[in-house]
Amino acid sequence: MSDKARRPKPTRLERSYLSYLQSERAADFIASVAHHYTCETLKRLAAAGDRVIRRAAMLALGFLGGYDANEVMGNGLRDRDRAVRLLAEHGLRQIWFRAGNTHQYHELQRLVRLNDNGLYHEVVELSEPLLAQAPQLAEAWNQRAIAEFSLFDYEESAAHCQRAMDINPYHYNAAMGLGHCYLQMDQGALALEAFREALRINPNLECVRSQIRQLERSLDRERLDD
Repeated sequence: MSDKARRPKPTRLERSYLSYLQSERAADFIASVAHHYTCETLKRLAAAGDRVIRRAAMLALGFLGGYDANEVMGNGLRDRDRAVRLLAEHGLRQIWFRAGNTHQYHELQRLVRLNDNGLYHEVVELSEPLLAQAPQLAEAWNQRAIAEFSLFDYEESAAHCQRAMDINPYHYNAAMGLGHCYLQMDQGALALEAFREALRINPNLECVRSQIRQLERSLDRERLDD
């Protein structure tokens, strides 16, 4: 029997994914997948399918998944396939904003825009009512922490990075933020611990890997000087 005869027929998900790669028409991919697959099925395929299936399912979850896909996509950061890892990383940043309702989603997007434009005091002020209403929004704590870091309030920023991580253990951005806070507070050992945690969550963070090496060398020199 030839290899072609033995090769299984591509699934509908694979066909939709390969078509998307050729056309880059995201709307067609989303419509096709949403019509034939539930998010529960996509989560199962993202964790247990073959390489192409995992890629397709991870991409689809980034478009269609809710926050309940966080664990599957977070585990995808350590997938053996690089494309799956990259899709998981991008998709996670999308679903983190879907943890609340529609109003909360738009408020989170507003905080991001304000941070991007350097309006950090406004972020701190506007995050107050959002967090009072929805304290489970890890991304809201993270956006507030970004603003506080930029305002040189490192202790508050560190506390809110930790709050984001307590809510969402896959929030590698908050772990990185915590490490940078500890660096600014001259707490190298704690910074190293936070950066290692970020890298454990997401092994693709080469900038963090480099930061860890530098910190390890610096702390070794300090111990020798002592």
